Amino acid sequence: MSEDFSLDPRLIADTHAVGDLALCSVLLMDDARFPWLILVPRRPAASELTDLSDADAATLTGEIRLTIKVIQALAKPDKVNVAALGNVVAQLHVHVIARFRSDPAWPDPVWGRGERKPYPPHARAQILERAAQLFADA
Repeated sequence: MSEDFSLDPRLIADTHAVGDLALCSVLLMDDARFPWLILVPRRPAASELTDLSDADAATLTGEIRLTIKVIQALAKPDKVNVAALGNVVAQLHVHVIARFRSDPAWPDPVWGRGERKPYPPHARAQILERAAQLFADA
C-alpha cells in the first residue's frame, strides 16, 4: 500500500471497516436495507479499472469473487450485484450488494431508492464480525 492512499471522505462517512485483503480495503455500507460490501483498491489516484496494473486488476478480480462468496454466505441473497460506478465518489471502488426479490428496490438498482437505514449498533457489530470471520476463513 502506498503511503499516499486515503479513503474518500464520503466512503468514510457512509461505511464501516471490515478489514483488508491483499489489494483492497473492505467496507460495509451502513444501510441495513441491503447487505452491501465495498472493495477499495489501496492505490492512490485510481478512479478507473484501467488505472490498475495488470497484476492489480487480476488481484481485484479475485477479491471481487471472494467478496461475492462472503456476501452469499453472510446474507443468502437471491442475486448479487457487482458494480464500479464512481459518479459520486471518483475513487475506484467496487460495490458487492446482496439483493432479494423482497428488497425495497427490487428489481431496480439500489441507488436513489428511499432513505439509507443505518444498522443498529448491535446488528452492525454482528455483521462486521461475521464478515471478517468469513474473509478470514476463505
